[in-house]
Amino acid sequence: MTRQENDYQGWRFLYSRRWLGYYAMLLIFAIGCVLLSNWQFSRREEARAEIARIATNYDREPQPLTEIVTDHERFDEDAQKWLPAYATGHYTGEAVLVRNRPGASGTGSDLLQAFQITNGPVIFVDRGWVDYGAGDSAGDAAALDSELAKQPLAKTDTQVTVTVRLRASEPIVAGRESTKHTAGSIHVPELKKLAGLKDSTELITASYGMLISEDPEMPHGELPKKPEKDEGPHLSYALQWVVFIAIALGGVGYAAKQEFRNFNRGSAQVKRMDEKRAARKARRKASDAELEDAWLDAN
Repeated sequence: MTRQENDYQGWRFLYSRRWLGYYAMLLIFAIGCVLLSNWQFSRREEARAEIARIATNYDREPQPLTEIVTDHERFDEDAQKWLPAYATGHYTGEAVLVRNRPGASGTGSDLLQAFQITNGPVIFVDRGWVDYGAGDSAGDAAALDSELAKQPLAKTDTQVTVTVRLRASEPIVAGRESTKHTAGSIHVPELKKLAGLKDSTELITASYGMLISEDPEMPHGELPKKPEKDEGPHLSYALQWVVFIAIALGGVGYAAKQEFRNFNRGSAQVKRMDEKRAARKARRKASDAELEDAWLDAN
């Protein structure tokens, strides 16, 4: 038996402690990629569900609000989100500015007012975006009083028919405190306090309405456009994480092959591997030469 045959290690190095560490890192990386891929798939499904709601509800004929919203403390995302509804009554209470809302001109506030439905409950109406960017700060009370007076407020002593799109009440956002006239999110129970409504007021707490129109017309903020039916890049991102796993597996396989060559240099197996690699390179060079000759002949 030759010295080279005695030194032949084969693939035993794959069972070494170092390579077991590589496997552990590969496993952790693969699990992370799978979790991130599944998260992107979930986000895609959420986007597709939202597109379905827009397609089903957005352009339907408005229905009486009190017939749609029969449970004031429950909101059905699929059946009610974006659904147009109308009601007759009057605005009541103090207006509230909900901060950090996106608009065409940047970040501003949404103007909300409570609407008392005739012989029915109160619902908050988002009367559009206004250019008041208080950020997360509370602001000075006197300055807020002055700022609110500049906004396109609806009259509270006029009967009006409003048409709105239903949206779910939002959760409270941590770190965004409420003040006399401003809130950090459209959290209806909190808006009730800020608007100065009585505790006994019958209120729709699970939803609010985004203004479509008022009759008679009143000044209002900038109303939002119809949302785009775009599911976003979530599918490509999800597949990207799967590709990363394949790249990592390929990298580990390449590293194992290189280490095999180093440990078994001069062995018959390594010589055969070198011969195959040399043959592949020769074929590639021949192909490149043939393409170059064909191009020269054509020109």
